[in-house]
Amino acid sequence: MTNLIETPHPQVAESAGTAMLLLAHGSLDPQSQESTRTLARAVRLSRACRVEVAYLRYARPRARHVVRTLAETGHDRVIVVPLLLTSAFHARVDLPRALSDTSALVPIVTPVLGSSQGVPDGRLVAALRRRLVELNVAFDAVVVVAAGSSDRGAYASVTAMASALGADLGLPCLAGFASTASPTPGEAVAQLRLAGASRIVVASYCFAPGLLFRRAADSSTAAGAVGVSEPLGDAPELVELVLERFHEACDVQAGTRVSTEQQ
Repeated sequence: MTNLIETPHPQVAESAGTAMLLLAHGSLDPQSQESTRTLARAVRLSRACRVEVAYLRYARPRARHVVRTLAETGHDRVIVVPLLLTSAFHARVDLPRALSDTSALVPIVTPVLGSSQGVPDGRLVAALRRRLVELNVAFDAVVVVAAGSSDRGAYASVTAMASALGADLGLPCLAGFASTASPTPGEAVAQLRLAGASRIVVASYCFAPGLLFRRAADSSTAAGAVGVSEPLGDAPELVELVLERFHEACDVQAGTRVSTEQQ
């Protein structure tokens, strides 16, 4: 894992009872859960507030339980930052379901970390590039690998990220999908090889390791990729993006309170 952000995010005025909940997809892989907890620790060190973790599937605790516990321990505001890279099924269906019936405390949910407008956040591009540099191998093309979705917006978001990373690196870059969509990571590697690339690496566009991560790595390596980057994990750029979502939610809530009080 990488070093933490050296300079904490500027503090904002807020109630002492505010907590942050990082809501991840979840995996049966213990390494995935540890990666999420490591990210939470990095965020906590850069931000003086309580930071908890919950999962949508496969792992515990679940968001509903964490929000209730936070309310019972005196927190009057919970800001949920979804660790999701697209606004697909998990964001539209699983997320609202996970936060339903959370007692009288209604959590504030930020947008997902990936862009739903087709314009990737530069910090995610930088985080992907950071992980590729850590491979310490020479390469002449890249495949950005994501989990995959039948949602057109999610597909477009990943392909836009591939275009942005390729432009940033000045190299050919294609999107590959570990499930549901095409091309697969192996097929994307093969396409780049046919186009003349000889040293292709994979940029893992995911937060934590798991079944799909290993499937994508195996597919890519079998097709001739010379390296597969680690997931985003606790990359400083990701920590910064999480903090920005948190502060934006705090600012919106503060503005809403002021507006209500003035009426």
